[in-house]
Amino acid sequence: MNDHDLPVDPINYPQQRRRRRRRDFLEALQQSQITGPVPSVNIGQRLRELRVECGFSIRDLAKKSGLNVNTLSMIENGKTSPSLETLQLLSFTLETPIAVFFEDSAPKKQIAHYKAGQRPSVDFAHGMLEDLGAGMLRRGAETFLVTLKPHSNSGDNLIVHTGREVVYCLEGQLTYTIEDQVFVLEPGDSLFFEAHLPHRWQNTGITPTRSLLVLCPSDEQDRPTERHFASETARLDVA
Repeated sequence: MNDHDLPVDPINYPQQRRRRRRRDFLEALQQSQITGPVPSVNIGQRLRELRVECGFSIRDLAKKSGLNVNTLSMIENGKTSPSLETLQLLSFTLETPIAVFFEDSAPKKQIAHYKAGQRPSVDFAHGMLEDLGAGMLRRGAETFLVTLKPHSNSGDNLIVHTGREVVYCLEGQLTYTIEDQVFVLEPGDSLFFEAHLPHRWQNTGITPTRSLLVLCPSDEQDRPTERHFASETARLDVA
């Protein structure tokens, strides 16, 4: 008998749901195409702070995440840099948005100003994601500059999350499919839609495309960034 076959137990249902989401997440993560280094911020320090805030020892975190204790120790002590896949797994285990790892524990900014080339960024299999609001509190919206390689796409599974989504094409040609409608965005074109509508993105051109992406989840526990940029995690339940 698996979690889906278990009768609904008002007391244990939250634990059953978390186990089911974690299992689905791990299955999706194995198929993820994301690669590349994480930003040059103190990921280890942030990991230690988040772990302590959750009341976990390093062995607790290793057991819950399935990661090796030595690996976690090396990350926390700055002796190795985690892959984005590892950060995704840790964000799920600690129940915190992955963007939190890109921030330090200093007081949050009221203004985020970055010169070109100085924004915290992450390379992934299809291009690069730059965080335009790094250092500010995550309240209702996350804004990114997205660079996509030619012929890249978000995967076979359609993306669904809470809230709304805004896309503004800066360079190249970006195609969004929302339900059964196809929108081809060229420089200057924009798209604003309810994010519960199943959607996917793709760069059908032969040159890279750059766009401004604003994700506005209505649920603070939702993680639309992972749904967009980990090709298989779109099938996770919306929190």
